[in-house]
Amino acid sequence: METADRASAPVVVAIDGPSGSGKSTVSRAVAARLGLSFLDTGAMYRAMTWWMLTNDVDVEDADAVAVACGKPVIVSGTDAAGPTITVDGQDVSGPIRGPEVTSQVSAVAAVPQVRARLVELQRGCAEVAERGIVAEGRDMGTVVFPAATVKVFLTASQTARAERRAAELRAKGVDEATITAMAADLARRDAADSSRETDPLAQAPDAVLVDTSDLTLEQVIDRIVGLVQERSGCVAA
Repeated sequence: METADRASAPVVVAIDGPSGSGKSTVSRAVAARLGLSFLDTGAMYRAMTWWMLTNDVDVEDADAVAVACGKPVIVSGTDAAGPTITVDGQDVSGPIRGPEVTSQVSAVAAVPQVRARLVELQRGCAEVAERGIVAEGRDMGTVVFPAATVKVFLTASQTARAERRAAELRAKGVDEATITAMAADLARRDAADSSRETDPLAQAPDAVLVDTSDLTLEQVIDRIVGLVQERSGCVAA
């Protein structure tokens, strides 16, 4: 394919990895630099979990979750400068980051019917992204966008991820007891996401592994932007 053709074709950048690896921050920055849309798929699963909890659905009852998951209207805004997430028209960007949702989201995300519905929404977001999209999550390269232009699997040591998450929460004014509990929850969520039967967290065979433990944010962004430019001809916005 000629460079001009590649540059004009919609680009899909799939970035996967465990909690605390920096997916959201890196993905937003890459999207902003390249003028692409941005999709935080984790926020969609959190939004679904928030709706279940708000509507008294037992999130430990997979059958109940499966029946209810078609009810909420979940809309993800894909502007990298200010991504949004609404449920039934309500902005839930704040509530979905709370400890209750965080502790329950893996259970909801493991339900096949939930994944099927949200994968459909995620692909729909990519279809209407004029220049292309940077999508981050846990199964972007393996399930949602298997033919993505670039696939990246971001990782970092558990210590580095816990420290980053703690710093992020402190910046938001979260109390230390909650920070300790949420940091400790990283290992449990990793195990749950990696061992679920439906669409587990895994590195796609053709994904580029990027260990961010000893890299600065700018180094990670530069590396991924370079990969996208090399493989697609996409230039910075």
